[in-house]
Amino acid sequence: MEPGGVEVFFYEKSGDGTAFCKVCPKLCRIRPGHRGFCRVRENRDGTLYAVNYGQCTSYAMDPIEKKPLYHFYPGTFILSLGTMGCNLRCGFCQNWEIAHGDPRSVYIGPEQAVEAALSARREGVACTGLAYTYSEPFMWYEYVCDTAGLAREKGLKNVLVTNGYVNEEPLRKILPFIDAMNIDVKAFTDRYYRETCAGRLDPVLRTVEISARECHVEITTLLVPGLNDSPEEVRSLAKWLSGVGRDIPLHFSRYFPNYKFDLDPTPRETMLMARDIAREYLDYVYIGNAPELDGGKTCCPDCSGLVIDRRGYRTRVAGLNGDLCSACGRKINVVVQ
Repeated sequence: MEPGGVEVFFYEKSGDGTAFCKVCPKLCRIRPGHRGFCRVRENRDGTLYAVNYGQCTSYAMDPIEKKPLYHFYPGTFILSLGTMGCNLRCGFCQNWEIAHGDPRSVYIGPEQAVEAALSARREGVACTGLAYTYSEPFMWYEYVCDTAGLAREKGLKNVLVTNGYVNEEPLRKILPFIDAMNIDVKAFTDRYYRETCAGRLDPVLRTVEISARECHVEITTLLVPGLNDSPEEVRSLAKWLSGVGRDIPLHFSRYFPNYKFDLDPTPRETMLMARDIAREYLDYVYIGNAPELDGGKTCCPDCSGLVIDRRGYRTRVAGLNGDLCSACGRKINVVVQ
């Protein structure tokens, strides 16, 4: 496939040349010569194209913990790829230069991406596979589908780091090729999603519920002062997530000013409060973007023994026998080699 785009997998044509995109809940109606909300789906004479196919704006060999995934092959690395475009408009976006800007890109086809990960393995890097990340991978849907299928054939793992704002049919189509997901649940009120992210909450919750039955899932919530960090909202989020799975890891990330937001950083006390409340409902709760709080260790829910020690992105499996706590034998929700 040469650069220039491919036809979108999920859309409908209309008699007047308008294309009706069905990838995400925005359900954009796109006129000829125009693009959808995401800026990467373009109507060319009635046919909808994903113009970002293979266009890579960022790539790196990252620690798996950076996604963040703390319970999926801890201590390994993953080849991370990202493109431009997003179907939300979060005022605090940390990757706004590629999500909402016009960054430079290079074409990396599916075969090239897979070969890069395999080459890293041959060179001795503990590369688990490929992560589709940095911007919204569901806006790279066709490329991710093609690449993930090829990666699976070659014995590589596939990871999505996503806002979860996707329709059910595309989600179910791609899930058989996905091994792990970190899903942003940006808040637990629809008002926050509408006013801060230009989206809705319910589709994201549905994505979490469906995906948790099919692959390894971890959740991230960026706590923004005064907007989504009240004890009541934190409790509602943790209680809901425990109903999906008490052993699903939840990462609270500390907000810092970025993009259109200039609020002060999240107080450290708020981060600790959120962690303590969530631990009433969940087995594994972490604090990110605040290394001074030492919130990255994994302990056994039963005996409190240290099973995975983390200092920044340096990870040491300290107390696991397979996926069991070495001290008491409790099964830990962790995917290991």
